[in-house]
Amino acid sequence: MKHLFRYSLAAALGLLLSTNVACGADKLTVLLDWFINPDHAPLFVAQERGYFRDRGLEVEFIAPSNPNDPPKLVAAGKADLAVSYQHQHQMQVDQGLPLVRVATLIATPLNSLVVLADGDIKKIGDLQGKTIGYSVGGFETVLLKVMLEREGLTLDEVRLINVNFSLSPSLFTGAADAVIGAFRNFELNQMDIENRPGRAFYVEEFGIPAYDELIMVAGRDSLANPAIGKFIDGLEAGVQYLVNHPEESWKLFISGERSDLDDELNRRAWRDTLPRFALRPRALDRTRYLRFAEFLKEQGIIKEIPPLDRWAVELEN
Repeated sequence: MKHLFRYSLAAALGLLLSTNVACGADKLTVLLDWFINPDHAPLFVAQERGYFRDRGLEVEFIAPSNPNDPPKLVAAGKADLAVSYQHQHQMQVDQGLPLVRVATLIATPLNSLVVLADGDIKKIGDLQGKTIGYSVGGFETVLLKVMLEREGLTLDEVRLINVNFSLSPSLFTGAADAVIGAFRNFELNQMDIENRPGRAFYVEEFGIPAYDELIMVAGRDSLANPAIGKFIDGLEAGVQYLVNHPEESWKLFISGERSDLDDELNRRAWRDTLPRFALRPRALDRTRYLRFAEFLKEQGIIKEIPPLDRWAVELEN
């Protein structure tokens, strides 16, 4: 995957916020979780189709250099919305950030444990004594721990190495026998394109409660802002158009400044991500969210579970 834009995030935010004040319009600054990729398809389809503009909004998307920064900037009032991860959101709420989930972008896990398809690891139990690469400690390590325990192994029976986001390459070179944190819509396609197919073990099939991979978060004090609800309505219209017209939507996604995203990897990722987008972005499954929060607490990722309405809501239309 390639970076489309390299922003100076602070400079861009300063310019946008000063413009918002000067014009007094319904402008929203939305921070992505990472560089632009097919995970963000509904956002850009909605933008290109004019669904935000039709609702009186002017939306600016900004890609960060560090995926940990966007929610923190929203909490500090430096942006209106951010794309985040459900587990990241709950960890940051546990740390005291005044953030609330207001919509879902991708409604299933993407995280998986991946090995080479032609290797000798056919099941989780075959990982005993093997080297497993990861990119981000904490949550990924917990996922691996639970998956191993499900098959009668412990973390002490494998060797962990930090591969710094070089997930597929570490498998190709033999630096790792398996990697955790691989997104099933990207790494598997990347490996296939390199003629080194992978095999994925999906976290939700090995003891991890299902969760939303990508969500939208807002500051708790901004929930009364009607522009937030209008944005979610525009997002839903984008999702509906996307699933009804995937080919036309792809052309919109790779138009203009995003033309360099038109490559084989992104086309395949687009196809595999399509069925995972939330068709009702504002809808909140309270039981599912609380179940995942309990899992995070049991695993020591978070200390407390505040009342759900403090960190996840379904805004009224």
